Amino acid sequence: MYTARGKIDQGDLLNEYLPLVRRQALTLQVRLPASIELDDLIQAGMVGLLEAMGRYDAAQGASFATFASQRIRGAMLDELRSRDWLPRSVRRNARAVDETVRRLEQQLGRPAEETEIAAELDMDLEDYRQLLNDTNSGHLLPFEALLEEGVEPGVDDAAVDTPFNQLIDQQKRQQLVAGIEALPEREKLLMALYYQEELNLKEIGAVLGVTESRVCQLHSQAVSRLRARLANRD
Repeated sequence: MYTARGKIDQGDLLNEYLPLVRRQALTLQVRLPASIELDDLIQAGMVGLLEAMGRYDAAQGASFATFASQRIRGAMLDELRSRDWLPRSVRRNARAVDETVRRLEQQLGRPAEETEIAAELDMDLEDYRQLLNDTNSGHLLPFEALLEEGVEPGVDDAAVDTPFNQLIDQQKRQQLVAGIEALPEREKLLMALYYQEELNLKEIGAVLGVTESRVCQLHSQAVSRLRARLANRD
């Protein structure tokens, strides 16, 4: 893995970690729209791997495997974010949903019902659910975005494993766990199936007895609740 001068042998590492790049790409692809090509994710992951080779510092304490895995995943998520096709009007409405959920749940002291959120937005239920579908389709990985905002160590150099960063990470993690526990039971189950069991939308729909479209709506609503809850803690 290293040359005679102690440098990382890039050729050997590329061959060794290509299977990891492919595995991470496959893991993401099953949770994305069909328009996202596997080869595009792999290409982005290879860029992340090359960056990891150039920026890895063993003195920071993390193993190269851990550092590379974070870089690979981060590069794939960056590629997905660069394709942000969400219309400005939908993005504006999505922010309105977040704010409405935050306000209602503060007032009610419990998770707001769909009908309550829709009424507060002055929308009928079907229009509200369509908005949830639109939002979920545009924000490919909203929960991952929450994680990268501080719940887990990020992939940037700033995310060195210092005692301060460990404390911040622990606090954010506890807030997120509390937020998930406060979700309505069906949304809590959905999040567990999607992010822990890594089921796809069709499989989750079969478990919950609903359509894939309904899974998207519930997922988007759960993420909106989590964003609102985390915003209240800031």
